[in-house]
Amino acid sequence: MEVQRLTSVLIISLTLTTASFAANADEHTDQPIAEFAQDDTHDTSAILPIAESDPVIPPAETSLPAGKIAPPLPVDLWQRIRNGFAMAKLDSEKVRSNEDFYVDRPEYIKRIVERGKRYLFHIVEEVERRGMPAEIALLPIIESAFNPKAYSNRSAAGIWQFIPSTGKNYGLKQNWWYDERRDIVAATGAALDYLQNLHRMFGDWELVLASYNWGEGAVGRSLMKNRNSGLPEDFRNIALPPETRNYVPRLIAIRNIILNPAAFGIELESVPNEPYFGRVEATRHMDVKLAARLAEISVDEFKALNPGHNRPVINIDGPRTLLLPAEKVEVFMENLKVHDRPLVSWQAYEAKKDETIEKISIRYGISVGRLKEINDIETGGAIMAGQTLLVPRNGSAEGMDISVMSNKPATPKMLEHNFVYAVRKGDSLLGIAKRHDVTVGQIMSWNGGTGRLLQIGQKLTLKHKFVDKTALPATEAGPTLPEKKRM
Repeated sequence: MEVQRLTSVLIISLTLTTASFAANADEHTDQPIAEFAQDDTHDTSAILPIAESDPVIPPAETSLPAGKIAPPLPVDLWQRIRNGFAMAKLDSEKVRSNEDFYVDRPEYIKRIVERGKRYLFHIVEEVERRGMPAEIALLPIIESAFNPKAYSNRSAAGIWQFIPSTGKNYGLKQNWWYDERRDIVAATGAALDYLQNLHRMFGDWELVLASYNWGEGAVGRSLMKNRNSGLPEDFRNIALPPETRNYVPRLIAIRNIILNPAAFGIELESVPNEPYFGRVEATRHMDVKLAARLAEISVDEFKALNPGHNRPVINIDGPRTLLLPAEKVEVFMENLKVHDRPLVSWQAYEAKKDETIEKISIRYGISVGRLKEINDIETGGAIMAGQTLLVPRNGSAEGMDISVMSNKPATPKMLEHNFVYAVRKGDSLLGIAKRHDVTVGQIMSWNGGTGRLLQIGQKLTLKHKFVDKTALPATEAGPTLPEKKRM
């Protein structure tokens, strides 16, 4: 059995130390609460040598006849993805209209690729390892446009858009400090677990995708309704809401474009078929801004790879994996070894009885507005005794970066998608309007005041609005999280 050429994978597991990073408060400062330990000294002697990384065997390893040599892995990740496409072809007006949508928006595609190139190699590796169709690796394009801070009106977060309850069901922790729904590695594992469970349930990838979008319970009820009526039990024949009905065609449209971008006039940026990031295991608190500086990358790049942090501090409640560009892991470790200053500039503080936000802001040299922003306190909101707040360690917030803290979703930009609908036997304007979540008046206005009498085969222009998730700011994050101590 020949093994395909190994791809050099940098997965470095490093133990920084078991001590915490917070400083001893001086005699005039209250001690931080238990989440931050009291020792702020940077003991470089406690840093262990870089561990040797184990070689990663390509998941697509196969048995070959004697004398046959496995072809080399593609240099371009898109070709590797193309080689793994396995879902059935789907030729429909919805597929074509979705193809037109992306073809008409080349800048949108560029933004998706620019973000997705950080994560795609890891996702493809996991999809292949589990024997899933490569189309599944493209699902985050629909869900989030590969924006790890994308946030929906249903409180779904991350590139896989987990709602809080489903995330919890699949082991994704969500608290005041960290939201694993936005963690690239954790959320990818959970999403693929979920999709595999759905496939065991339905045995059909189109129904799996419909369930991922609409929910397995809703899809199951729709299937049962068809069964009881003697109707076909498949994606094309069960009743689905408009968004779900368009979900699979949209994925197939993306698949078709990636399969042959030149045929669509699309120039697809090459993505190397190699790991984008390496991993560092940290067990001490550290400022996000400092971690980025030690890795010699921008804070934006650090947050793009580690989007789960809700605070400007990497809070350690157990081993925490940091993702860094593969070529920056050793840079980070070397800079950390010679760093001789405190690793955190924030501390957790427990509000006292009758203490006001104004008093705390004066005490720690931070404005009331910034203190409220960093702790998700609404305008006009008060604090309670025992409530946990994050405050500056050095008595001043000047120059500190708190942009990582923003948890509030911004007003999203809306995109409009036009598609053509062919009237079928039994259709009415009211029925078409209900199925596509629009009004009869809108259909008439989009089609030059067309009358209510329809003819089979008549073409109607319909419009669908949705959020441009590539335009969401990099600091957009999840909802207020449950584990913060408050009354």
